[in-house]
Amino acid sequence: MNGKERILRLIQHLKPDRMPCFGANSTVTYDQMKEIDTFWPEGHEQGEAMAKQAMASHTILGFDAVRVPFSQTIEAEALGCKVKHGGTLGIPGIESPPLYRLDDVPAFPENFLSRGRVSELLKAVRIMKKKLGDEVAIVGGIIGPFTLAGFLIDTTVLLKASLKFPGKILPFLDVAEKAGTTLATALVNEGVDLISCEDMAASPELCNPKTYRDYVLEYQKRQFNAIPVPKILHICGKADPLVEWMGVTGAEILSLEPKTNLRFAREKCGSDIILMGGVDTTQTLFMKTPEIVKIACGESIANGIQILAPGCSVAPGTPLENLKAMVEVAKAHS
Repeated sequence: MNGKERILRLIQHLKPDRMPCFGANSTVTYDQMKEIDTFWPEGHEQGEAMAKQAMASHTILGFDAVRVPFSQTIEAEALGCKVKHGGTLGIPGIESPPLYRLDDVPAFPENFLSRGRVSELLKAVRIMKKKLGDEVAIVGGIIGPFTLAGFLIDTTVLLKASLKFPGKILPFLDVAEKAGTTLATALVNEGVDLISCEDMAASPELCNPKTYRDYVLEYQKRQFNAIPVPKILHICGKADPLVEWMGVTGAEILSLEPKTNLRFAREKCGSDIILMGGVDTTQTLFMKTPEIVKIACGESIANGIQILAPGCSVAPGTPLENLKAMVEVAKAHS
């Protein structure tokens, strides 16, 4: 099977020839950039460079899917937030002060898809679709409603308001959900095979699980119900307090960090949900040897991981050998 066939077969709950291996988050590294002679910030800003860097995860690492973009700022910029550029080594972030105050009424721009770098992201997908065809799955990344709402009013303000004045965050969740859904629809129309939603601020290490259950869950459900391709939901940290609710959002795949108890996740989510992840990106992939990476992969597989992947975004300085070690383990597991 090729990469796309392998992934889609697993999503259909059929047996692939072996375990798929790819990233739900960014997997671009400095070593990959050197090998393809394409660097940041161009990879964050220009469709051609973005496509080339994304495809390196397949051409260099051997991953079964490629993924764009590599930062969490595309929707926020299109909504009007100011972006702090990361230069040649870093990843773009959101500038302070935030675009809105808590009592403001946010607006969704009618020309959203023509603002900021959205057009370059869509161009990257078109380039990849033309070059890769149906050999490799293409993953389009969006930012989840709670995280994007935090970009609009500042994450600290969002977290405090979610406890004291939860009604005030709803207009921002509305706009944030619409932005992510609109971008996802455009990505699907250009040819992506899966949508990966990162909702980092919804992590129980930041967000009260009750807030997730009572407010965030409904917006994630609304978003995923509108997206016609398989969805991946990624929430950082130890997701145990949320994982049961994550399993009813409509996402076919949950991307989990090793901090989450995978056996508990399986118990709470049932057999229909596919579990993805397996390797800690900071302590293991970035800092350890390929041999230790392989041991970590084996442990996660034993605990129920079905798609082998970095647990979160890969540190740009991660050695190529460690990422390739993951593919070796996946190839050995039928």
